[in-house]
Amino acid sequence: MGNTKVSITDAHPNNTQPFDELNEQTSQQLADIFKILGDTTRIKLLALLTSKEMRVSDIADTLDMGQSAISHQLRVLRNARLVKFRKEGKEAWYSLDDDHVVKLMRQGLDHVSHR
Repeated sequence: MGNTKVSITDAHPNNTQPFDELNEQTSQQLADIFKILGDTTRIKLLALLTSKEMRVSDIADTLDMGQSAISHQLRVLRNARLVKFRKEGKEAWYSLDDDHVVKLMRQGLDHVSHR
């Protein structure tokens, strides 16, 4: 490897922080995101939300899981700012927080599909 520096700018030109200069807090936040994404239920849930906004009951039906289990996973994803919700009456509608989530999913899928 030598002294080769790989910079975040190689992957995203709007960010100039080199990988070798990540501080402890930023490194921990990045690791936490990858831990959260390391759960198959959460990946399936995020994949559903890439196409449309959904209610907990619809997600639970689609994934054949209980609503309380889905609510728990959504809470984890919400705390990580990967999903957001809006209230419509008594119902909460969930969607991806922003396009970064889709990019993370796409990059991961491209990586595992690469041969």
